[in-house]
Amino acid sequence: MTSPSAVPRLPRRPDWAGRNYTLLTAAAVVTNLGSHGALIAAAFAVLDAGGDGGDVGLVAAARTLPLVLFLLIGGAVADRLPRHRVMVTANALNCLSQAAFAVLVIAGEPRLWQMMLLTALGGTGQAFFNPAAEGMLMSSVSGEQVGRAFALFRLATQGAGLGGAALGGAMVAAIGPGWVLAVDAVAFAVAGALRVFLDVSHMPPRAPGGGLLADLRDGWREVIGRPWLWSIVAQFSVVVAVVATAEAVYGPLVARDSLGGAGPWGLALGMFGAGNVGGALLMMRWKPRRLLLAGTLCVFPLAAPSAGLAIPLSVAGLCVVMFLSGVALEVFGVSWMTALHQEIPEDKLSRVSAYDWFGSVSMVPLATALAGPAEEAFGRTESLWGCAALVVVVTAAVLCVPDVRNLTRRTKEVVQAVPTKNEPVGSEERVGRS
Repeated sequence: MTSPSAVPRLPRRPDWAGRNYTLLTAAAVVTNLGSHGALIAAAFAVLDAGGDGGDVGLVAAARTLPLVLFLLIGGAVADRLPRHRVMVTANALNCLSQAAFAVLVIAGEPRLWQMMLLTALGGTGQAFFNPAAEGMLMSSVSGEQVGRAFALFRLATQGAGLGGAALGGAMVAAIGPGWVLAVDAVAFAVAGALRVFLDVSHMPPRAPGGGLLADLRDGWREVIGRPWLWSIVAQFSVVVAVVATAEAVYGPLVARDSLGGAGPWGLALGMFGAGNVGGALLMMRWKPRRLLLAGTLCVFPLAAPSAGLAIPLSVAGLCVVMFLSGVALEVFGVSWMTALHQEIPEDKLSRVSAYDWFGSVSMVPLATALAGPAEEAFGRTESLWGCAALVVVVTAAVLCVPDVRNLTRRTKEVVQAVPTKNEPVGSEERVGRS
């Protein structure tokens, strides 16, 4: 007879991985598995319907435009209403829009305006979801292991994204894009069901505000009052735009002309994703004391892919560059999330996150639209070197901000207290965020 001590036990969940954190991570893995495959499916749905590359771009732009337009509103709403309800509602909108998209494609008669409209609905849902999700994640962890918690979350989601892209591509080839879109709709439904069970009883009730515009102004004051925050948001408005331009516009062209086509370019992008996973694994163990200094130094390698395409490097060399830049981006990402968690009051997390997201995506449509004219005016190689130079210049400029160099990890989290009429303006040290 087997003794009780011989029965294997499941590993104990770490103290920092509470119920909300576990549910949020599981739900994010499910949606990443579906959405990364759906991005591939949407492009092939347009092409199968007789569209061309320009039509694919229009459908992609239809998703990005409402994301830019509604992000700030989404952040204010997420700090005013219970965040889990905002997330579930956004998931429901994404589920319905993707299900309708799937039905159109499977029926075999999708029109371009219909695909653009449904994609725009999905982008609108994402604009409300992203700030709420980031605020909810940051408020779900506390203590000295927050960096490890964020690293594990990013490791899980990045791994799911890699797997979702690979699985989605195979499914598009095997069963068609419509069914992959249907799977994505189911993934949103499952994720929304998981998020229904999030526990918000420990969070302080939202104080009544002066309206949506007042909330937006309050979030703006939170951002502009912290030089490290607004400077990095401004930096990434440029960095994300030029990196996206290099990878979405110039990369496929260089791959077609010099690397052997879509296959090698897909491999290089896959290595970037693998680097993301590797960086998250690194940040599970490494806790840099100067959070933003370490993170910002790791932005410099994001210039390397543009430079590698400008040369151009061999496929093997480009894969190495993409992998290392993926690692570096994750070091920044975990450091950045840890800094926000440490420095921003819980009731303003979603608004600040919305300004952060807005800075990251606002210039992408303009930069990608200017990629073609820039290539005609200066040449593709020169344009790529320009992308690399912009990353280096804006990152070096951010290092001139003292708060970026000096902000340090705390063993106890500091949350700014809102002073009463009889209290001086200052900050109050508290253990935990909620």
